Amino acid sequence: MSRDELASAAEAKRYQRKWFDTLRREASAGGPLALVNADAPQEIFRAMGIPYVVNQWWASIVAAKQRTADHLRLLRERGYPDYTEQYSSTSLASLFDTDTANAPWGGLPRPSIVLGEVTGDVNRKIFDVMGNLDGITYYALESAAENEVPVDWWELMPRDWERAIGSPRLDLMVAELDALVRFLEATTGKVFSEQRFAEVMALINEQEEWNRRTRDLIATTVPAPIGVVDSIPSVMIPQWHRGTEWARDAARRFHDEVAQRVGAGVAAYEGERARLMWIGRGLWYDMGFYRHFEERYGAVFVWSMYLAIAADGYVRHGDDPMRALAARFAAFGDQLYMPPWSCEWYVKEARLHQVDGVVHLVSDDPRGGYFTTRALREAGFPVYELHADNVDRRTYDEAAVRGEMGSWLEDVVLPHAASL
Repeated sequence: MSRDELASAAEAKRYQRKWFDTLRREASAGGPLALVNADAPQEIFRAMGIPYVVNQWWASIVAAKQRTADHLRLLRERGYPDYTEQYSSTSLASLFDTDTANAPWGGLPRPSIVLGEVTGDVNRKIFDVMGNLDGITYYALESAAENEVPVDWWELMPRDWERAIGSPRLDLMVAELDALVRFLEATTGKVFSEQRFAEVMALINEQEEWNRRTRDLIATTVPAPIGVVDSIPSVMIPQWHRGTEWARDAARRFHDEVAQRVGAGVAAYEGERARLMWIGRGLWYDMGFYRHFEERYGAVFVWSMYLAIAADGYVRHGDDPMRALAARFAAFGDQLYMPPWSCEWYVKEARLHQVDGVVHLVSDDPRGGYFTTRALREAGFPVYELHADNVDRRTYDEAAVRGEMGSWLEDVVLPHAASL
């Protein structure tokens, strides 16, 4: 049983901390800074040299430091709800935190631009509040839908994305991205370079191809060479820096490290008895959750959406970089949350990774949650639904969850795995 942190994860964490310290210094000197959603087109900011912080990454840092409750209190004190979309509202709360000496990582620098798509009333209101604060401008992107859903979209997306997503939807996204470029040029004085943008897009394709190889290695190796706790920093920190040579090389280092473990026969847990899939955002305030079930039951979490969506959701080859970027994000939310896009993909990934059971984190905003559970159960996979918010610990009873899930493993999953 290996408990040593992956070298790729340790290096990524060092890089992220150094990067954030530099970003805070530059922001304090008056430079532009954007706060962007995880599923928003960060590539344009990368190409224009505009620094940005990812909204959900910051919320994960606050939760990991056990500070979400303090942030939610800041919202309550100002009359805002503290029980809706906590993953997005954490950054809003950080803007009210004046105690930088005790804030996580020294606190979130005040952004000058906020970018987020309109995926629901609550998210829109959160960003509207940010945009009404002094010195902050909110730029909203529309969220379109398509009635026709392609079969096996993950096979089409790398090169045949026009057919997979549909031209009208891409036309809308391209127009919005062009408008975003004009807005950023006028707001920051930075100039958009098509050559630089093409370089960014090419680097991202290289990075995600490495992630695809890593995903496939983990899926086909029994026992699993690493678990999700090992993989998340190695894949997600480079994702927030995608479009850089460092991020591409970090993805390759991650792949090579996993390949070395596979070649040497190193397992995440030598006594692996069952392989589990984790559907949902990371349980950032209790990352020991995943290790607990390895050590007590031999149940290893081999899948999370972070590496899997990097493998299947980002690669976009084509001669028009802006349209390729539109294809990356026009249906991004659908791929993760909207049935049948998401349901078919989760079933495909469960089969690919040879999982024996699925743990599905269902929040108050489940979007396609019911259909995801139903599709997996119909495909023959046992599913345990964990009802909690991934950053708000008030919604989570650790003892009860671990007890209920332990019984599910003993009564359902382990007998199922032993019978295969």
